[in-house]
Amino acid sequence: MLRLILRRPRSASGPPVLLFTRSARSFGGCPPGQPAARVRSTFLDFFRQEHGHLLVPSSPVRPRGDPSLLFVNAGMNQFKPVFLGTVDPRSEMASYRRVVNSQKCVRAGGKHNDLDDVGRDVYHHTFFEMLGNWSFGDYFKEEACAMAWSLLTEHYGIPADRLYVSYFAGEAASGLAADEETRQIWLDIGVAPGRLLPFGLKENFWEMGDAGPCGPCTEIHYDHIGGRDAATLVNRDSPDVVEIWNLVFMQYNREVDHSLRLLPQFSVDTGMGLERLVSVLQGKRSNYDTDLFTPLLHAIHQKSKVEPYGSRTGAADQGKVDVAYRVVADHIRTLSVCIADGVHPGMSGAELVLRRILRRAVRFCVEVLQAPQGALASLVPTVTHILGDVYPELRREAERIMDVINENEAHFLSSLQHGGRLIHRTLSRMDKHGVFPASVAWSLHRDLGFPLDLVDLILEERGVQVDRQELDRLIAENHKVASDLKSGVQSQVMLDVLSLAELQRRGVPHTDDSLKYQYRLDQGRYVFPACCATVLALYDGEALVSEVTEGQRCGVILDQTCFYSEQGGQSHDQGYLTQDGLQDVLYPVEDVVLAGGYVVHQVTAADSLRTGDQVQLHLDQVHRLSCMVKHTATHILNFGLRTVLGPSVQQRGSHVSADRLRFDFSVRTSLSVSQLQQVERCVNDIISANHIVHSQELPLQTARSIRGLRTVDEVYPDPVRVVSVAVPVSELLDNETDRQTSVELCCGTHLLQTGAVEDLVIVSERQLVKGISRIVAVTGPEAARARDAGQALSQDVDSLSARLTDSSPSGLESAQCFAKEVGVLSDAVDNTPIPQWQRRELQSRLKALQRVSNTTVRKLETREAAGRARALLEKNGIKDLLVDSVETDSLSVVMKTVNQLSSISPLSHVMLLAHQRHSGKVLCACQVPKGSTSLLASDWAVAVCRYLGGSAGGSALVAKGTGSSSDIIEAMRWAEEFARQKTQR
Repeated sequence: MLRLILRRPRSASGPPVLLFTRSARSFGGCPPGQPAARVRSTFLDFFRQEHGHLLVPSSPVRPRGDPSLLFVNAGMNQFKPVFLGTVDPRSEMASYRRVVNSQKCVRAGGKHNDLDDVGRDVYHHTFFEMLGNWSFGDYFKEEACAMAWSLLTEHYGIPADRLYVSYFAGEAASGLAADEETRQIWLDIGVAPGRLLPFGLKENFWEMGDAGPCGPCTEIHYDHIGGRDAATLVNRDSPDVVEIWNLVFMQYNREVDHSLRLLPQFSVDTGMGLERLVSVLQGKRSNYDTDLFTPLLHAIHQKSKVEPYGSRTGAADQGKVDVAYRVVADHIRTLSVCIADGVHPGMSGAELVLRRILRRAVRFCVEVLQAPQGALASLVPTVTHILGDVYPELRREAERIMDVINENEAHFLSSLQHGGRLIHRTLSRMDKHGVFPASVAWSLHRDLGFPLDLVDLILEERGVQVDRQELDRLIAENHKVASDLKSGVQSQVMLDVLSLAELQRRGVPHTDDSLKYQYRLDQGRYVFPACCATVLALYDGEALVSEVTEGQRCGVILDQTCFYSEQGGQSHDQGYLTQDGLQDVLYPVEDVVLAGGYVVHQVTAADSLRTGDQVQLHLDQVHRLSCMVKHTATHILNFGLRTVLGPSVQQRGSHVSADRLRFDFSVRTSLSVSQLQQVERCVNDIISANHIVHSQELPLQTARSIRGLRTVDEVYPDPVRVVSVAVPVSELLDNETDRQTSVELCCGTHLLQTGAVEDLVIVSERQLVKGISRIVAVTGPEAARARDAGQALSQDVDSLSARLTDSSPSGLESAQCFAKEVGVLSDAVDNTPIPQWQRRELQSRLKALQRVSNTTVRKLETREAAGRARALLEKNGIKDLLVDSVETDSLSVVMKTVNQLSSISPLSHVMLLAHQRHSGKVLCACQVPKGSTSLLASDWAVAVCRYLGGSAGGSALVAKGTGSSSDIIEAMRWAEEFARQKTQR
């Protein structure tokens, strides 16, 4: 057996490391079959209690400020700022050395996508828990391997003869030697040489991305069968021999040119999937047979009309019943965790992926498991029972999760019905052996969320195929547009991890940006401090340089700055730099970012610039003040929403710029007119009171004790800035007041008194996805303009209403003009920045006016059509084929006249044309007898309108279209001749 001993590393300094020697003691720890909760706690307690690791809670599955990820997909995601060196030196994260946690992860969409594999086998998941331990410049390979072996063999009791270990074999083309150091460590621990297996870059070299920290890794694999030599099955996708733990040793940085450089600080990043580990410890070959899933599978069976889950795969799973069980069990976990963390089914990014997951689960529930509507959401309490103790947000948000799932399910089932009708209507218009239009299939998928495989299935039943080549082109075109939008964003000049380390090695101090807060009020005007600074470093996008030349894009690091770097949802400051002695040469600041305590001013050099140069910073004060107004207004709005809607309102995102503010928050439905008015009234009361805005830096732990404090999911610095409206922070700390007020942790720049906001108007409020609303608001003069515009539009609506009340239009032309006015005014109300409560009221009134005016137009059109039909009958009598013209500007009147003629003479083929002499445009409408096979209305209209250089559409019975001609007589002759040839009349 093995026991842990302490041994000093080869260097004299440094902490002791763990090694193993043989011991007569048998494996300790929990017996096989231990519950998943204990497996998780054993892992966390092992590193926390026995090896001094800090337990860090799981971050939400929505990544913090990382646009490269749709979801958190690995335990290391939340620690990327540490690996990249960009972590705020004042934050708790900057002090991390040894860390352990269990991280919620989702792998669906993007680079790591397991969605389509879920259900087919017994080990893929979209949601899983990643157990991990990290060292940031503390221990390295020796201690990491020793701790991993100890936990697996002694604490979990896994027999050593079931384990195999892989290590990096080297890569000559990359100039990378084999990781013999790791191999020797495993040999010293006692792993047999035959169980130590070398593999290449693909299996045993881990990279964060195309560039950034990377390094060799060593993986521990488990043989489910045992009692044999299974070395040849390692990394061969065998279900019998599976990887259970990956230990990554980050020691290199991958440069942009693909070369490798040693990192200044080595780190360890390990990851072990809880679901797979539990299956090993519970002696199960399938993750779905463990207690992480069995309660869910039982609950699914209770709701379904099929047999119990039978663990079958492939051909043995008749009807894909067990696939459905696994899909639903996996997907409800993912849906619950994502919705609890603020990711809701939607139309883009992570929200779109979650919508796919929900709809996939609904289809399997309804089509395969034969469960009733609502069954999916009813599984949420079972998820909270399994995971709620370790992730309490699931219990807290359970009701909202169920609401979101139920409403999205209902919407999807409605979309399926709508989509099915559209498919059948399209099929009815096609030739029997035609190809289904790709544009229709793509529209169903894009606009209704109709699964493309379901389109194929429905078409297959009819013996029809979609135009696959055209569909592939549309899909590729859509991906290209999305990719172009993404790549169109200008990249920031961001310091890489080696440059950040080089700055620290040179002793370059972190940027002093305290001047950004040192402004004051002087007789009602804000006065911002002047700032002179020294250039301490220049970064050209690849390395630190001593000089940049004219036209070169670079990052400038100064000893101090008055510029605000973009963070906390507030836009960065604007302005420019000038050099001493070159006051006429301006260096416009394009971006300001914070990286590892350094404020980087991104500029394109207007002249040469060197380290050591003296510069003056010229702040765009109007832009800054506008951002301050919007940021303070955002805090007040947050407070107003909570006051009106209750404490359940949670901030889900915000952005503050000079022209407007955006605020996302959790709420079940869109706000009513009354609620919008109440929120605005609450906010403007605080503004007009001209309250003092207090701010104070406090230790983070002290700040968190303030009652009523609002926070978001961010890594805060320590000490942290507390911003409070009307009540001094000291009073809040001492609990000297029961007064409710706006108080938040915030690094942004704020007004000193609320009166400068002047006014706030909510100009937009809509549900982004079910359960998350977005408010857009304007302040000051923009708010006044919005109120004026709202008043003007309200008067216009009053005027229209009065006209309709005084005298309803008696003629068709005046009725059509009135309907057009209503439409134009509706567009103005929809698109003009006005108070949102007022927009809703005006939209409601205009819809009523539109209904009345449309009814009036239809009645007058029918009356006019009846008169024209009588005149045409008097002129032509009843004929088998009637082609004539009418005088009207309305295609609807032409169509109604045709309908009236056909109702009087149902066996007639009727076509009418209306010539607009001023424009040459020709309106066309036709109808044929029911059951007519020799001449279809759609064929007739299409042929005539093509002859006239236009287009048409319709059904076999009725059709209409437009074209243009200077000779209406010739057009009628051609139309009649076409019909005679078809009908042989």
